[in-house]
Amino acid sequence: MRRVLILGGTAEARALAAELTALPGLHVVSSLAGRVNNPRLPVGEVREGGFGGPDGLAAYLTDEHIDALVDATHPFAQRMTASAAAASAATGVPLLVLRRPGWQESAGDTWQRVDSLQAAAALLRPGARVFLTTGRRSLPLFTGLLGVWLLARSVDPPEPPVPPNVHVLLDRGPYTVEGERALIREHALTVLVTKDSGGTLTAAKLTAARELDLPVIMVNRPPLPPGVHLVDTVAEAATWAATQT
Repeated sequence: MRRVLILGGTAEARALAAELTALPGLHVVSSLAGRVNNPRLPVGEVREGGFGGPDGLAAYLTDEHIDALVDATHPFAQRMTASAAAASAATGVPLLVLRRPGWQESAGDTWQRVDSLQAAAALLRPGARVFLTTGRRSLPLFTGLLGVWLLARSVDPPEPPVPPNVHVLLDRGPYTVEGERALIREHALTVLVTKDSGGTLTAAKLTAARELDLPVIMVNRPPLPPGVHLVDTVAEAATWAATQT
């Protein structure tokens, strides 16, 4: 029986696991980093926790006789993707990267793209009321900004202490345009700072920002390791994984 390891934690990873576990002759293991409390679990076998870097992942691929590796992690999980590429090169286990397409600016949008969270923080000025949706781990980059108020939304709470200029909103998508619009108005937000995660689960904030003429600071995705095989649909990934021997 061929064995496929999915590096997961995304909706695409869960959908891929569901498709592959339904196929005969495949055993699917989904790996979750364990950074989110009460994660949505895929069907099939699940392991939680890190591998200990590329060497640890390479050892796992060898010890568990993995035939194919799919990196379906978050588009900003740069370290995990680098580890996957290195482990694939070291072991010869074929690697596929599954990434949903990024968001594209539409008519009526006012976006400014930057290449890092630090660059996004540098654009904020005193008096800004920021809708921050870049994840709890990025919060320290923004909390020290003079005269800036933050509505920080995340799935899990950030590490304490939380400064007085930060209001934490614990919530998990999917979100609606109506809800995002109401949130922006309720808190008199003046700018949205987000990462180009792509997908539909959290895209409503961009539509609401467009409708309310709210400027957006969009953090670009990190580059992929050179030479990796990339697809952007679950169907393509399932076809690839099912044909690896």
